[in-house]
Amino acid sequence: MALVPCQVLRVAILLSYFSILCAYNAIDMPAHQTYGGSWKFLTFIDLVIQAVFFGICVLTDLSSLLTKGSDSQEQERQLKKLISLRDWMMAVLAFPVGVFVVTMFWSLYIYDREVVYPKLLDNFIPSWLNHGMLYLKTGSISAEKLSSQMINTWN
Repeated sequence: MALVPCQVLRVAILLSYFSILCAYNAIDMPAHQTYGGSWKFLTFIDLVIQAVFFGICVLTDLSSLLTKGSDSQEQERQLKKLISLRDWMMAVLAFPVGVFVVTMFWSLYIYDREVVYPKLLDNFIPSWLNHGMLYLKTGSISAEKLSSQMINTWN
């Protein structure tokens, strides 16, 4: 059972999301102490959605590797449910919300930075973390779309 590069890429993306979530949660920012905490920011919500999505991708990959060559109908049925969940989450949450958040953030940032990311936040959120939260989404979702299309074409 050899690992395919897209499976390794999904694990790397998932670990990247976890590291960014941990770094973001370690920030002591006054907005985190108010009502809603981090959950009032769409970028954070999208980060969690992406992490859950790639967690499901990794779980699907592991399940398919472990059930390969098995004759169990039940395992095949469960794997098909997991694949359906992964595909649904990509189509309904991960891709649309990810593209919307990145597009709207940078559109508003170009129009008026103070609306979406005031200069005051530069004192709390390092620029690498801000760019990681936004560019990782764009790159990972694009890579997932391309790799899933290639896999479907080959099969």
